[in-house]
Amino acid sequence: MNPMQLFQSCLRSIFRNRMRSLLTSLGIIIGVGSVIVMVALGEGSRRVIEQNINALGTNLLQATPRPRQDRVGNMMMMRQNSFTPNDVHKLREESSFLAAVSGVTTSNTTVIGPVGNAQVQVLGVEPEFSEIRNFIVGEGLFFDYEDLELRNRVAVLGKTTAETLFGQAENAMYQQIRIGREHFTVVGLLEPRGGMAGGADPDNIVLIPLDTAMTRLSNSRNINSIVMSVASQQFMTNAQTEASLILAESRGITNIANADFAIMNQADMLDMASATTRTLTTLLAMIAGVSLLVGGIGIMNIMLVSVTERTREIGIRMAVGGRKRDILFQFLSEAVILSLMGGALGIGLAFLAGSVLSSMGVPSAISPVVVAGSALFAAIVGVIFGYYPALKAARLYPIDALRYE
Repeated sequence: MNPMQLFQSCLRSIFRNRMRSLLTSLGIIIGVGSVIVMVALGEGSRRVIEQNINALGTNLLQATPRPRQDRVGNMMMMRQNSFTPNDVHKLREESSFLAAVSGVTTSNTTVIGPVGNAQVQVLGVEPEFSEIRNFIVGEGLFFDYEDLELRNRVAVLGKTTAETLFGQAENAMYQQIRIGREHFTVVGLLEPRGGMAGGADPDNIVLIPLDTAMTRLSNSRNINSIVMSVASQQFMTNAQTEASLILAESRGITNIANADFAIMNQADMLDMASATTRTLTTLLAMIAGVSLLVGGIGIMNIMLVSVTERTREIGIRMAVGGRKRDILFQFLSEAVILSLMGGALGIGLAFLAGSVLSSMGVPSAISPVVVAGSALFAAIVGVIFGYYPALKAARLYPIDALRYE
């Protein structure tokens, strides 16, 4: 039997029971579609995260405290060490590579406006923060060092926050909002920065002077993180090393290996975000891949039924000169074609799901490599799970097969 005859014979056998063939392929359809969609969601999220990290600025450094293990009596306690205003001042005064430095306090607080209220990320920052993070004020002004020193209650709003609190962003200028028990005057509106993966909206933000945040909101001198911009990208490594030494000296740390803080550059942030996304994507794809194995078991089951149903046909083929390998290839080909057809439908389902997700604003990116890999894996599943039924058919004795009722 030549390849074309073999292919036609397989298609006739598959389409003879269309509904059964479709139900048999259902596991492969769901498995292939799920794997492609899961990987597409992971890739889409990774790209959005990279875009948002790149939007922070090309020369960004960020210092964050590490938890420290201290002995209290007979117990070991984990303590989170915050930065102090002295750490920020020392970096600003002594570094030769840093162009701008700002301390940052972060809190998620209910902010109340005349039209509505929202749970908003409130950042206490210094005036240089807008330069470091590429925040552009579209209307009004960013607060200055006079506001910082006088601890003025002024605020700069993101577009989403302004619309939530005032209905329209333009209505927010020079109006009052309430953060905690304190009233603040809106002096600036930020240009929109766009959406971010994971449901976080970078435009849902309120910026206030750092000293105001520490004295009027948290009543603490603790700073959650320090952001820095480097004068030139070629000095990133030098600036990172120098900042580590300055902070270590400021915090009384003699061995930098035991530092209670970490300084990450943009590449570190990208690597961390990408590694997390890859891990989650792999986990989700493996879970979805279980459907492929279930689909393979379904194919094996139906092919065993098919061998039983077509025992006399197998006997006749052998009686007229059909060889064992012809019977083996025929049933194995049927299993592979059945699996590939399920894979093709799964790929179509994945593209349809991708279009729906994109229309809903969910980031997704279907990779041709993943599509090709899924199709190949579907074929491999067909070979693995179709081999035993095909071998069983090939091993039938012609006389016993012809006498089968």
